[in-house]
Amino acid sequence: MARIHALMKNETAGDPMTGLKWTRKTTEKVAKELRSLGIEVGARTVAKLLRKMRFSLRVNHKKRSSGSPRERDAQFTQIANLRERFAAAGNPVISVDTKKKELVGSFRNAGRSWQQEAIAVNDHDFRSLAVGVAIPQGIYDLHANRGSVFVGTSHNTPEFATECIEKWWRQEGKKRYPHATELGILADGGGSNGYKCRAWKHGLYEQLCRRHGLTVTLAHYPPGASKWNPIEHRLFSEISKNWAGRPLDSYDTVLNYIRTTKTSTGLRVRAQLSRKSYKMGLSIGDAQMRKLPLHTGSTLPQWNYTLRPVRNGK
Repeated sequence: MARIHALMKNETAGDPMTGLKWTRKTTEKVAKELRSLGIEVGARTVAKLLRKMRFSLRVNHKKRSSGSPRERDAQFTQIANLRERFAAAGNPVISVDTKKKELVGSFRNAGRSWQQEAIAVNDHDFRSLAVGVAIPQGIYDLHANRGSVFVGTSHNTPEFATECIEKWWRQEGKKRYPHATELGILADGGGSNGYKCRAWKHGLYEQLCRRHGLTVTLAHYPPGASKWNPIEHRLFSEISKNWAGRPLDSYDTVLNYIRTTKTSTGLRVRAQLSRKSYKMGLSIGDAQMRKLPLHTGSTLPQWNYTLRPVRNGK
C-alpha cells in the first residue's frame, strides 16, 4: 500500500468537507506501474486497496464554469516537477489556502457525533448571535506531514495570508529546515492568494524575501482545480471530520478541535488565534510592482513565478 501512496501523491484530489479522495489514474494504469516496479498485482486488487485508502469512483458532473483551461494538465505537470525538484534538494514545499469561514457561537455544525443527547443550538444562523467569525488560514508542510492553522477574526486578506506564512516560517519552518534558502508554495488560483493578486505577491516579497532572505517559488492550481491542492484533502478534510456535529461555541473550542486533529499516517496540527484587524482593499500600484523582483517561468508564467531577495543592491 505504501507504493500506491507514492504513485498517487501527485495525482490525488479530495473534498475538504467529506474526506473523499479521487484520482485521474485508472486501476489498470496503477497496476501496470506497480508491475514495472516488480510488484505483481492486478487492477481488481488495486481497486480494493484504493477503497481502503478512501478513494471513490467518481462520475463526470457539469460543474465547471465556462470551460476548464486547456493548459490544466500542463500545469499539473509543472506542479509535480516543482514538488519533486524541491524534495530532491531538501527544500520545503507548503500548500496554502483558507478554510471555509465559520460563525463562532451556538450554531449547528454539519455532521454527526456520538452523544447521549442531541446538543441544542440556535434555530437560526444569524450573524448577530455569533461571538465572532473564525477564518482558518492553513499551511500544510508536504514533506513533514504537519499542519499549521492561524484562526483570524476579521477579514481574509492577502496581508493576513502572507503574515501567516511568515509566522509559520519563523515558528516552525526555519527550525525544521535550518539550511533551506528556498521555499515552494502551492496555492489556488483565486482568493487572497490568487495569481492575479498584487498584494499577495508584494506581501510574500516583504514577509519572506526581504525579512528572511528566502527565494520563494509559486505554483498555482488552475481555475476549477482547487480540490487538487493537497491542503484540502490532507488537512482541511481531517479538521472537518474532527469537529463534525459539534458546535463551535467559542474560539477555544475551534482551536482545540484543530489542535487535536490527527491521522494514522502521522498528521499533527498546530493552531493559534490571530486577533489582528485586517483592512480590505489594500492596493499595490504599478510603480511598486515594477520594483518587485518577480521572475516568471518560461512555461505558463501566469501561474508559475519566483520572488528573490535583493542582495548587494542588485
